[in-house]
Amino acid sequence: MQNLTLTWQTSAAASAALYGAAFTVGRAAARRAGAGEWRRGRVAADVLREAGTLLALFALWQVVGHLSLVGTDHALDRADWIHRTEADFGLPDEASWQRAVVGHPWLVRAANYYYATMHFGVMLVVLLWLFLRHRQRYAWVRTTVVATTAVCLLIQFIPVAPPRMLPANGFVDLAAQYGQSVYGNAVAGVVADQLSAMPSVHVAWCVITAVAVIAVARGPWRWLMVLHPLVTVWVVVVTANHFWADGLVALAILLTVYLLQAVASGWRRPEEDEAVAAGAEEREHSAVQG
Repeated sequence: MQNLTLTWQTSAAASAALYGAAFTVGRAAARRAGAGEWRRGRVAADVLREAGTLLALFALWQVVGHLSLVGTDHALDRADWIHRTEADFGLPDEASWQRAVVGHPWLVRAANYYYATMHFGVMLVVLLWLFLRHRQRYAWVRTTVVATTAVCLLIQFIPVAPPRMLPANGFVDLAAQYGQSVYGNAVAGVVADQLSAMPSVHVAWCVITAVAVIAVARGPWRWLMVLHPLVTVWVVVVTANHFWADGLVALAILLTVYLLQAVASGWRRPEEDEAVAAGAEEREHSAVQG
């Protein structure tokens, strides 16, 4: 499964290349006289820059995880405490959920692939769709992703082991058993982070994408996106990559980010944001032509 992941070095290099390409395309667009050509060039530059931003965020996520790889004993202790505290509150035992799937190899393999690929893949597709088709909503969702992930990264400086590292508690590392683990040998000198289970960025991102699609799209089909967070939560639990608490903390962070964004924007309507963006674009084009 290592070939399905990007190292932080690769992500950072690709991000720098995309920023460079965005700058080049933007400068080339600025020299074009036609407003239509200028706008198309600006869109292309913006797409490249936003893709670079996401890759930079992904690289930072991996670097922070690498820096948190200290104090393994304490990370295991924290994970054990979370498991015991969940039981005290009456939450279902994640180990029992995992035992329900271990006898179905095809289901286990599918869950491992979903865990490794879908959180980032779905996020990229949704952001690209918003950028190209619903530009006035894009900035709000992008800011939500960046702010939520940043808070998660800060918390992840405190290492917390995932359930799969607690065999004494009844958990099994199913990805390792099936040779599908994204946490293996060092890649380019860096070991993929295994001690940033709290909070779950997987859960935060899947909810962000579902909310975005349901809020922006039209038609009953958009409600199918509810399946993504439901499947993701099931996947991270049965693969023993996260506790319930990891997802609950991620949701609390996300709700706080939503609230702060609403307060900061003064509950502006998307149409108002679009009008502001359009005015700024026209002024920029006029300045370039002048």
